[in-house]
Amino acid sequence: MAKAGETISNDAVTPAPTPSTPSSTPPSTTGRRIRGLDADERRAQRRQALLDAALDLIATRGYASTSIEQICQTAYVATRSFYEQFDGKEACYLALLQQMAQDIADRMVAALDDAPDDERAAGRALLRAFAHALVDDPRIARASFGEGAGISTAVEHQRRVNRRWAAGFLVDVWQRYDVTSGRGAKGASVRRVAVGVIGGMFDLVVDWLHDTEVAAAGSVAGSAPDVDVLIRDLTDFYELVRDGMASRSA
Repeated sequence: MAKAGETISNDAVTPAPTPSTPSSTPPSTTGRRIRGLDADERRAQRRQALLDAALDLIATRGYASTSIEQICQTAYVATRSFYEQFDGKEACYLALLQQMAQDIADRMVAALDDAPDDERAAGRALLRAFAHALVDDPRIARASFGEGAGISTAVEHQRRVNRRWAAGFLVDVWQRYDVTSGRGAKGASVRRVAVGVIGGMFDLVVDWLHDTEVAAAGSVAGSAPDVDVLIRDLTDFYELVRDGMASRSA
C-alpha cells in the first residue's frame, strides 16, 4: 500500500555502508551525548517538539494567528533551532500536514488489513477508523480541515496530495471488494468518483467541526455532536454513493 503522498514517503532504503579500514572511517558527526541523546537525536526531538507545538497552537488559534515565536515558546525551543529545521512557518505547517496525513494513512491501512470479508461491514469499519483517526484528538481535524485554504500554493498542493492518496485508497477498497466491477464503472471514471467521495467526506468533517465549535461556544451541556454523529453522517453518505456505484456495475 502506498504512502500518503510522495512528499511524506519514507520508503527509501539506506544502502549498507561499504566496509572500510579503521584508518578510513570518518569521525562521528553526532557529537557527545546529552541525557542519553546524540546530536541527531536531539535535533529530531526538537523538531517533534516544534511540530507538537504547531499542532496545538494552529488548532486553537488558527494559522494566521500563530507566530514562529509562539511555536518556539510553546516547544521550549530557541528560534535559532527553529530555523535549523524549517525555512519558516509555512514549511513547519507543511511538515505538520505531512505528518498528520501519514499517521492517518497508517491507521487506515491497518484498518483495511483487519477489515472483515463482508464488503458493507468492511466499509463501516473503515469509516469508523477514519472518523476516530481525525477526532479522537480534535486538534488533528482542526489543523487539517479547519485551516489550510488560501494559505499558499504549496499548502494547497499538499492538501491535494493528501486527498488524492485518500481517493486512491478508496479505489483500492472498491477493487478489493468488487464494488466497481462491470462495464458501468471503470478506469478514470472510478478515480473521479473517488475524488468526489473523499471531498464530500472531508466536507462532512468540516461541518461536524463547525457544529462542535458552535455548541462549545454556546456552552450548552451535552449539545456538542459526538463522534457517532460524524460516523453516521459519513456512513450514510458513503453507502449512498457505494450503492449507486454497485448498481451501475451490475
